[in-house]
Amino acid sequence: MTSAADTVWDLEVRSRKMSRWAIVAAVLLMLGHIGAALVLRAGGDTGVNLRLADQIAIVCVGVVVSGGVLLLTRPRLRAGAAGVAVRNILGEKMFGWEQVRGMSFPQGKPWPRLELPQDEYVPVVAVQARDGEHAVAALTAFRELEQRYGGGVGAAD
Repeated sequence: MTSAADTVWDLEVRSRKMSRWAIVAAVLLMLGHIGAALVLRAGGDTGVNLRLADQIAIVCVGVVVSGGVLLLTRPRLRAGAAGVAVRNILGEKMFGWEQVRGMSFPQGKPWPRLELPQDEYVPVVAVQARDGEHAVAALTAFRELEQRYGGGVGAAD
């Protein structure tokens, strides 16, 4: 089987707003931790003995927290002749078109879900309601690809 990295994709979608907000939040968190590290020892004689190692530790905590926030930039939806690949925050799953039963966007939910056989589904965090027209265009393009490649769509489970 072809790996997801070797496949040519007709559609690749990422959330625009979530990625921007995650980058801004990561930068602000990092700046806050650097600022805290800089003023950590400037407090005068408070009775607490803070050293350079404490400042470095605060910056390291900032790096870890900012890195965790940057995981929110990872979600991606890709679709092509080989199938559909959904990458959320931690992992990517590849589905052949014979497994895909469609994509639905439940009312009031922040993102759609890829419908699979036997009432299973996978959330598609890369397409978000808050992205507005970008999300609509992504779902329209996905449904066009589903019409082209998804011969088994709607088949009995």
